Amino acid sequence: MADDLVMDLEELCQLQSIAKRPRVVSLISSEIRNLEKLLKEAASTVTSQAQTPSPTPTPIPTAKVASNPALNYLTLGSFSWDQDNDKVKIYVSLERVDQEKIETVFKPMLIDIKFHDVQGKNYRCAIPKLNKEIVPDKCKVIVKPTRIIITLPKASKGNWLDLHFKEDKLKPNLDKERDPMAGIMDLMKNMYEEGDDEMKKTIAKAWTDARSGKAADPLKGYR
Repeated sequence: MADDLVMDLEELCQLQSIAKRPRVVSLISSEIRNLEKLLKEAASTVTSQAQTPSPTPTPIPTAKVASNPALNYLTLGSFSWDQDNDKVKIYVSLERVDQEKIETVFKPMLIDIKFHDVQGKNYRCAIPKLNKEIVPDKCKVIVKPTRIIITLPKASKGNWLDLHFKEDKLKPNLDKERDPMAGIMDLMKNMYEEGDDEMKKTIAKAWTDARSGKAADPLKGYR
């Protein structure tokens, strides 16, 4: 604010030097006096504030920031594998991996392996549900110059059809078992929907007799 007053004062002094009419000169002189008074008051305020010690600010507690922020990982979704009767081996193509910077999680039906700081990047190889159970305590990761070998001992010997678990869609559904009459009823329904009026009357009567138990064979008589 003081800087603005000084600039206004300087400009008014310049106007006063070029003004000729007495009334204009008087108005400018009055405004100059007002500005000079304001400048003195501003200077006094600054001086008093400088002499008054400012209170010591109370420190505000700050929340601790986590030292290890969440890392971003590139998914290693492409790899090869083979097996024998006792174990499964997974081969991941990855170079310049530091054995000390590998983080592993092995569970009976899950593996999650993270490779940190590989040429400035982080990689992850995870299978959330394996085809069959493994022995977590005996799993190991071996670092080679151009690839990683992950060895997974099988909990039970045998051949795996796949590395990933796949639900068996060929399980028999006992709920779908039907009594012998169900097929006949379906046949009658199709014949009724596709037949002419006479056929519909015949089917309707046979259907009613079958429902009431009057006919052992609902198709007898027109089959």
